[in-house]
Amino acid sequence: MPRIRPISDLRNHFTDIAKLVNETNEPVFLTKNGYGIMVVMSMEAYEKKLFESENYPKLKKEENNQE
Repeated sequence: MPRIRPISDLRNHFTDIAKLVNETNEPVFLTKNGYGIMVVMSMEAYEKKLFESENYPKLKKEENNQE
């Protein structure tokens, strides 16, 4: 279940949001007037997603070459 919070929580509850993203490694989606505007995630989660997005096509290509 995605965690969705109003953007004002980033200012008013920054410590809680920072703790949440670091403990769960899950993103928090921030909204303004009911619309999504930003995603906050831990550095660890971001680096993992970046690594996966850069390496997935290479792994998929290699997998296809082995078939």
